[in-house]
Amino acid sequence: MDRFAAVERELRRAAPHLLLDVVTAALRKQYDVQNVELRLADYGMTTLQVVSEAPLAEPVPVHNSPQGRAFGAQEPYVEHRATPGPATVHLPVTVRGDRLGVLSVTAPESSCSPAALAGMQQICEALGHEILVAGRDTDLYLLARRATRLTLAAEMQWQLLPGRSVSRPEFSLGAHLEPAYAIFGDNFDWSVSAHHLTLTVTNGMGKGMEAALLTNLVVNALRNARRAGLDLPGQASLADQAVYAQHRGALHASVLLLRFDLATGEVEAVDAGSPRMWRLRGRSVEPLEFDAQLPLGMFEETEYVAERLRVEPGDRLLIGSDGVYDSASAAGERYGQRALALSLSAHRFLPSEQVPQAVLRDLRDYRGATPLDDDALVVCLDWFGRQSSTGDTSA
Repeated sequence: MDRFAAVERELRRAAPHLLLDVVTAALRKQYDVQNVELRLADYGMTTLQVVSEAPLAEPVPVHNSPQGRAFGAQEPYVEHRATPGPATVHLPVTVRGDRLGVLSVTAPESSCSPAALAGMQQICEALGHEILVAGRDTDLYLLARRATRLTLAAEMQWQLLPGRSVSRPEFSLGAHLEPAYAIFGDNFDWSVSAHHLTLTVTNGMGKGMEAALLTNLVVNALRNARRAGLDLPGQASLADQAVYAQHRGALHASVLLLRFDLATGEVEAVDAGSPRMWRLRGRSVEPLEFDAQLPLGMFEETEYVAERLRVEPGDRLLIGSDGVYDSASAAGERYGQRALALSLSAHRFLPSEQVPQAVLRDLRDYRGATPLDDDALVVCLDWFGRQSSTGDTSA
C-alpha cells in the first residue's frame, strides 16, 4: 500500500503530459516491466489510439484485438509467449465505471501472478483519475481519442458530457452517440448524490451549430436548476423559460428527465418531448410511456408535472432518441416498432456500458446501405438496488 501511495503522490505532482512517464517508472521499479503503452478509446468506441506527442503505432480495433479484450472484459488479459520470455499484459484503465482505455506492458512471467496483476491494475486506476484531471490543462489525452477530426458541433457536445459510463452499487449506466464525430443535437447528462441519480436525455431541434448551441443552453439550464435544489418539474420549467427567452418559440428541445431514489427504486419522470424508454424485465421488453408534455421552449411559462414508476433489481432500462426509434428500414418500418425490442433482448447478457453500441450496430444493419440522417443516442441503465444491512436487495 505504501508503494501505491507513493505512485499516487508522484502522479499528482507530475505535469499533465508526463503521467505515463510516472507510471512507466513505477511499473519498471515494482514489476520489472519493459515496454509500456497507453491507448485510449476513440469517440466512436471502435479503436484504441496510442497516447503520444507524435504517435507512431497504428490504432487497434476495440473488437478482435488483445487490447480490446481487456477493454471489453474490464479485467487484465495476459498474452503468454509460446517460448520462455516476457509476456504482454493488457490492463483496463477505468474510472468509476467509465472505460477510458488500456495500458499494455511487457512483463516477466513473475509479474503475471494474480497479486502482481492486481497491483498493476491499482496503478491503472490511479492513472485514470489523473487523466481526467489532466484534461483541464492539456489536450494530449483528448487528441488521442480522435480517429478523425470532430466537427465544431460535435466538439461542443462531447465537452458537455459527464462521461460515457458510470457505475455504483445500485446501478450501472452506459451511453453512446452516433455519428460520434459529427453529432449536433442529442445529449445525455447525469448526476449522482448519496440518495439519488438524476438522468436527462436531450434532443435539440435543428442541425449543426444551431442544434449544438440549443442543447448547450438546455443542459446548462437543467444543471443550474438542479444545483439550485429545484425538483424535477422545476428543473424542466427553468430550462423551458431559458429556451423561450432566447428563441421565443422558434426553437425547442425535447427532454426526458428521470430521478431515481437509490434506496427504494422509486423514479420520478418528466417527459417533455421525443426521447423514449423501454424496460427489459426478465425476458419481457415493453415500452414505458408517459403523458406527453410540451418540449422545452415552445411557449412561455409552461408548467410540468412529474409521473412516477418503480424499478426492480434486475431491470434494464433503455432510452433512445428519435434518431433511433424513428429510423426506417428499406421497407419503411420504424426501428422502434419491433426491431429495437429484439435488439435489447438479444444483448441482455452484455454489460450496460456495451449495450448502446450494440443497439446502434443493429440499427446500422437494419438501415442497410442508408446512412443515418439524424443523431442517434442510446442510454442503457441496469438497476441492482441497494443492499440492506441484512443483505437483502431493496427495490
